[in-house]
Amino acid sequence: MTQSDPPRPPQQQPPPVQPPTQPGQQVQLRMEDVISFFHQLYYRLGHERGGTWQQTFWMGVRTEKLPLDMWIYQEILHHTRPDFILETGTRHGGSALFLCQMLDLIGGACEVVTVDITMPAQPPQHPRLTYLTGSSIAPDIVAEVKRRAAGKQSVLVILDSDHRAPHVLGEMRAYHELVTPGNYMIVEDSNVNGHPVSPRHGPGPMEAIAAFMQENQDFIVDKNAEKFLFTFNPNGYLWKKKAEQKA
Repeated sequence: MTQSDPPRPPQQQPPPVQPPTQPGQQVQLRMEDVISFFHQLYYRLGHERGGTWQQTFWMGVRTEKLPLDMWIYQEILHHTRPDFILETGTRHGGSALFLCQMLDLIGGACEVVTVDITMPAQPPQHPRLTYLTGSSIAPDIVAEVKRRAAGKQSVLVILDSDHRAPHVLGEMRAYHELVTPGNYMIVEDSNVNGHPVSPRHGPGPMEAIAAFMQENQDFIVDKNAEKFLFTFNPNGYLWKKKAEQKA
Protein backbone atom coordinates (compact mmCIF):
# COMPACT_ATOMS: atom_id res chain seq x y z
CA MET A 1 0.00 0.00 0.00
CA THR A 2 2.94 2.30 0.45
CA GLN A 3 5.04 0.69 -2.26
CA SER A 4 5.16 1.34 -5.98
CA ASP A 5 5.78 -2.32 -6.85
CA PRO A 6 2.80 -4.64 -7.42
CA PRO A 7 1.55 -6.51 -4.36
CA ARG A 8 2.93 -9.89 -3.40
CA PRO A 9 0.89 -12.83 -4.72
CA PRO A 10 -0.95 -15.05 -2.23
CA GLN A 11 0.84 -18.03 -0.74
CA GLN A 12 -0.73 -21.40 -0.02
CA GLN A 13 -1.54 -21.67 3.68
CA PRO A 14 -1.10 -25.01 5.48
CA PRO A 15 -4.20 -26.58 7.04
CA PRO A 16 -4.81 -25.66 10.70
CA VAL A 17 -3.96 -28.08 13.48
CA GLN A 18 -6.81 -29.05 15.80
CA PRO A 19 -6.32 -28.28 19.51
CA PRO A 20 -5.61 -31.21 21.87
CA THR A 21 -8.63 -33.16 23.06
CA GLN A 22 -7.04 -35.19 25.86
CA PRO A 23 -5.41 -33.90 29.07
CA GLY A 24 -1.66 -33.91 28.73
CA GLN A 25 -1.78 -34.35 24.97
CA GLN A 26 0.94 -32.34 23.25
CA VAL A 27 0.55 -30.68 19.89
CA GLN A 28 3.32 -28.88 18.06
CA LEU A 29 1.90 -25.57 16.90
CA ARG A 30 3.10 -23.49 14.02
CA MET A 31 2.67 -19.74 13.83
CA GLU A 32 -0.20 -20.25 11.35
CA ASP A 33 -2.03 -22.44 13.89
CA VAL A 34 -1.74 -19.87 16.67
CA ILE A 35 -3.02 -17.14 14.35
CA SER A 36 -5.92 -19.34 13.24
CA PHE A 37 -6.88 -20.23 16.84
CA PHE A 38 -6.83 -16.58 17.91
CA HIS A 39 -8.81 -15.58 14.81
CA GLN A 40 -11.48 -18.17 15.64
CA LEU A 41 -11.59 -17.14 19.31
CA TYR A 42 -11.85 -13.43 18.46
CA TYR A 43 -14.61 -14.04 15.94
CA ARG A 44 -16.61 -16.43 18.15
CA LEU A 45 -16.57 -14.00 21.07
CA GLY A 46 -18.26 -11.49 18.79
CA HIS A 47 -20.59 -13.90 17.03
CA GLU A 48 -21.76 -15.86 20.10
CA ARG A 49 -21.34 -13.41 22.98
CA GLY A 50 -21.68 -10.00 21.36
CA GLY A 51 -18.10 -8.98 22.18
CA THR A 52 -14.96 -8.08 20.19
CA TRP A 53 -16.03 -7.01 16.69
CA GLN A 54 -19.67 -6.61 17.75
CA GLN A 55 -18.50 -4.01 20.26
CA THR A 56 -16.22 -2.01 17.96
CA PHE A 57 -17.23 1.63 17.47
CA TRP A 58 -15.99 4.60 15.49
CA MET A 59 -16.94 7.92 17.09
CA GLY A 60 -19.79 6.22 18.91
CA VAL A 61 -21.15 4.39 15.84
CA ARG A 62 -20.94 0.62 15.65
CA THR A 63 -18.63 -0.59 12.86
CA GLU A 64 -18.51 -4.40 13.24
CA LYS A 65 -14.99 -4.37 11.80
CA LEU A 66 -11.64 -5.75 12.83
CA PRO A 67 -9.54 -2.77 13.97
CA LEU A 68 -6.52 -4.20 12.14
CA ASP A 69 -8.46 -4.00 8.88
CA MET A 70 -9.55 -0.45 9.63
CA TRP A 71 -5.89 0.51 10.01
CA ILE A 72 -5.16 -1.06 6.62
CA TYR A 73 -8.02 0.99 5.16
CA GLN A 74 -6.34 4.12 6.48
CA GLU A 75 -3.10 3.14 4.74
CA ILE A 76 -4.91 2.43 1.47
CA LEU A 77 -6.73 5.77 1.62
CA HIS A 78 -3.50 7.65 2.21
CA HIS A 79 -1.73 5.86 -0.61
CA THR A 80 -4.45 5.89 -3.28
CA ARG A 81 -6.11 9.26 -2.49
CA PRO A 82 -9.53 8.24 -3.84
CA ASP A 83 -12.04 10.77 -5.14
CA PHE A 84 -14.87 8.22 -5.06
CA ILE A 85 -15.55 5.32 -2.68
CA LEU A 86 -18.34 2.79 -2.97
CA GLU A 87 -19.25 0.77 0.12
CA THR A 88 -21.91 -1.92 -0.10
CA GLY A 89 -23.38 -2.99 3.24
CA THR A 90 -23.96 0.15 5.31
CA ARG A 91 -25.19 -1.68 8.44
CA HIS A 92 -24.93 0.94 11.25
CA GLY A 93 -22.90 3.42 9.18
CA GLY A 94 -19.78 3.37 11.35
CA SER A 95 -17.39 2.32 8.61
CA ALA A 96 -18.82 4.90 6.19
CA LEU A 97 -18.28 7.61 8.81
CA PHE A 98 -14.75 6.31 9.42
CA LEU A 99 -13.96 6.59 5.71
CA CYS A 100 -15.34 10.14 5.55
CA GLN A 101 -13.36 11.35 8.54
CA MET A 102 -10.14 9.71 7.34
CA LEU A 103 -10.66 11.56 4.06
CA ASP A 104 -11.08 14.80 6.01
CA LEU A 105 -7.59 14.25 7.45
CA ILE A 106 -6.11 13.39 4.06
CA GLY A 107 -7.79 16.26 2.26
CA GLY A 108 -9.22 16.57 -1.22
CA ALA A 109 -12.66 16.04 -2.66
CA CYS A 110 -14.07 12.54 -2.32
CA GLU A 111 -17.64 11.27 -2.21
CA VAL A 112 -18.48 8.16 -0.19
CA VAL A 113 -21.55 6.26 -1.41
CA THR A 114 -22.85 3.52 0.87
CA VAL A 115 -25.55 1.06 -0.22
CA ASP A 116 -27.83 -1.19 1.81
CA ILE A 117 -31.33 -2.64 1.60
CA THR A 118 -32.26 -0.71 4.75
CA MET A 119 -31.12 2.59 6.22
CA PRO A 120 -29.49 2.64 9.66
CA ALA A 121 -31.83 3.55 12.50
CA GLN A 122 -29.65 6.59 13.22
CA PRO A 123 -27.57 7.17 10.11
CA PRO A 124 -24.44 9.22 10.75
CA GLN A 125 -24.29 12.41 8.71
CA HIS A 126 -21.30 13.84 6.87
CA PRO A 127 -20.98 16.18 3.87
CA ARG A 128 -19.08 13.52 1.91
CA LEU A 129 -21.60 10.77 2.59
CA THR A 130 -24.48 9.62 0.37
CA TYR A 131 -26.87 6.78 1.26
CA LEU A 132 -28.52 4.63 -1.40
CA THR A 133 -31.26 2.21 -0.35
CA GLY A 134 -31.68 -1.01 -2.31
CA SER A 135 -29.87 -4.16 -3.31
CA SER A 136 -26.28 -3.52 -4.36
CA ILE A 137 -26.81 -5.63 -7.49
CA ALA A 138 -30.17 -4.13 -8.48
CA PRO A 139 -29.89 -2.52 -11.93
CA ASP A 140 -31.09 0.89 -10.72
CA ILE A 141 -28.57 0.97 -7.87
CA VAL A 142 -25.71 -0.15 -10.11
CA ALA A 143 -26.65 2.50 -12.66
CA GLU A 144 -26.76 5.25 -10.03
CA VAL A 145 -23.39 4.27 -8.58
CA LYS A 146 -21.83 4.24 -12.05
CA ARG A 147 -23.35 7.66 -12.80
CA ARG A 148 -21.80 9.12 -9.65
CA ALA A 149 -18.41 7.47 -10.28
CA ALA A 150 -18.19 8.59 -13.92
CA GLY A 151 -15.07 10.60 -14.65
CA LYS A 152 -13.45 10.01 -11.26
CA GLN A 153 -9.68 9.59 -11.20
CA SER A 154 -9.23 7.24 -8.23
CA VAL A 155 -12.04 4.84 -7.28
CA LEU A 156 -12.06 2.42 -4.34
CA VAL A 157 -14.75 -0.27 -3.95
CA ILE A 158 -15.56 -2.06 -0.68
CA LEU A 159 -18.01 -4.99 -0.78
CA ASP A 160 -19.58 -5.92 2.57
CA SER A 161 -23.26 -6.73 2.09
CA ASP A 162 -24.85 -10.16 1.56
CA HIS A 163 -21.99 -12.64 2.04
CA ARG A 164 -23.43 -15.49 -0.01
CA ALA A 165 -21.14 -16.35 -2.91
CA PRO A 166 -23.57 -15.65 -5.79
CA HIS A 167 -24.35 -12.17 -4.44
CA VAL A 168 -20.70 -11.29 -3.82
CA LEU A 169 -19.72 -12.49 -7.29
CA GLY A 170 -22.56 -10.42 -8.73
CA GLU A 171 -21.20 -7.35 -6.94
CA MET A 172 -17.68 -8.00 -8.18
CA ARG A 173 -18.89 -8.33 -11.75
CA ALA A 174 -21.02 -5.20 -11.44
CA TYR A 175 -18.41 -2.88 -9.94
CA HIS A 176 -14.91 -4.10 -10.84
CA GLU A 177 -14.76 -1.80 -13.87
CA LEU A 178 -15.19 1.22 -11.60
CA VAL A 179 -11.92 0.49 -9.78
CA THR A 180 -9.11 2.56 -11.21
CA PRO A 181 -5.69 1.00 -11.85
CA GLY A 182 -3.58 1.09 -8.70
CA ASN A 183 -6.61 1.10 -6.43
CA TYR A 184 -8.51 -1.67 -4.68
CA MET A 185 -11.66 -3.72 -4.70
CA ILE A 186 -11.93 -5.02 -1.13
CA VAL A 187 -14.13 -8.05 -0.52
CA GLU A 188 -14.94 -8.28 3.17
CA ASP A 189 -15.59 -11.23 5.48
CA SER A 190 -13.90 -13.82 3.29
CA ASN A 191 -12.99 -15.55 6.55
CA VAL A 192 -16.40 -17.26 6.74
CA ASN A 193 -17.13 -20.79 5.52
CA GLY A 194 -14.12 -22.18 7.36
CA HIS A 195 -11.47 -19.60 6.36
CA PRO A 196 -11.13 -20.10 9.32
CA VAL A 197 -14.48 -19.14 10.95
CA SER A 198 -18.17 -20.07 10.52
CA PRO A 199 -17.55 -23.42 8.78
CA ARG A 200 -21.29 -23.96 8.28
CA HIS A 201 -21.83 -20.67 6.48
CA GLY A 202 -21.75 -22.16 2.99
CA PRO A 203 -19.96 -20.69 -0.03
CA GLY A 204 -19.26 -17.05 0.63
CA PRO A 205 -16.85 -14.24 -0.26
CA MET A 206 -13.76 -16.48 -0.46
CA GLU A 207 -15.44 -18.71 -3.01
CA ALA A 208 -16.68 -15.68 -4.94
CA ILE A 209 -13.15 -14.28 -5.03
CA ALA A 210 -11.81 -17.56 -6.40
CA ALA A 211 -14.47 -17.63 -9.11
CA PHE A 212 -13.90 -13.99 -10.05
CA MET A 213 -10.13 -14.38 -10.27
CA GLN A 214 -10.62 -17.28 -12.67
CA GLU A 215 -12.52 -15.05 -15.08
CA ASN A 216 -10.76 -11.71 -14.56
CA GLN A 217 -7.03 -11.12 -14.84
CA ASP A 218 -7.01 -7.42 -13.94
CA PHE A 219 -6.49 -7.86 -10.19
CA ILE A 220 -3.84 -9.24 -7.84
CA VAL A 221 -4.50 -10.46 -4.30
CA ASP A 222 -2.41 -8.12 -2.13
CA LYS A 223 -1.00 -10.12 0.77
CA ASN A 224 0.79 -6.99 2.02
CA ALA A 225 -2.62 -5.91 3.33
CA GLU A 226 -2.59 -8.94 5.64
CA LYS A 227 0.66 -7.94 7.35
CA PHE A 228 -0.92 -7.75 10.82
CA LEU A 229 -1.14 -11.58 10.83
CA PHE A 230 -4.88 -11.94 10.68
CA THR A 231 -7.67 -10.20 8.85
CA PHE A 232 -11.41 -10.66 8.39
CA ASN A 233 -10.72 -10.30 4.64
CA PRO A 234 -8.19 -12.99 3.67
CA ASN A 235 -7.43 -12.83 -0.06
CA GLY A 236 -9.95 -10.00 -0.14
CA TYR A 237 -7.67 -7.03 -0.83
CA LEU A 238 -7.71 -7.03 -4.62
CA TRP A 239 -5.32 -4.55 -6.20
CA LYS A 240 -6.04 -3.52 -9.78
CA LYS A 241 -3.09 -3.79 -12.12
CA LYS A 242 -1.76 -0.77 -13.91
CA ALA A 243 -1.64 -0.80 -17.71
CA GLU A 244 2.07 -1.63 -17.90
CA GLN A 245 1.59 -4.61 -15.56
CA LYS A 246 -1.14 -6.27 -17.64
CA ALA A 247 1.18 -7.25 -20.46
